[in-house]
Amino acid sequence: MSTPTPPAPRRARHLIDPANPPAPPSSRSLTNVQQWVMSVLAVTTIMHLSVGLVISAFFLDDSEVSARVGLNVIGAAFGVVAVAAGLAIHRRSPLSPWLLLGTLPGVVGLVLVLA
Repeated sequence: MSTPTPPAPRRARHLIDPANPPAPPSSRSLTNVQQWVMSVLAVTTIMHLSVGLVISAFFLDDSEVSARVGLNVIGAAFGVVAVAAGLAIHRRSPLSPWLLLGTLPGVVGLVLVLA
């Protein structure tokens, strides 16, 4: 009978195995996360400005209808800019049907102000 060979010594788990190195981290996923964070920050910041303009239209005198409508139109324009900025950050064409979503604060404001 032959003598059994002793088992190979166990390697500590926290050490890297030179025969099997870990995969390098992907810079693509980091870029994707950065794009999403930047677009969310840009869109929410500009949309806050848009909604703020629409809300400010409520605090004007009822006799100043043109000023109230003007603030809502400017708010809608900033909403469109917000959506276009989000699309541009993701390197997509800013001319998209999604731009209609940006007019939503202005349209809702117009309906409420003129009602």
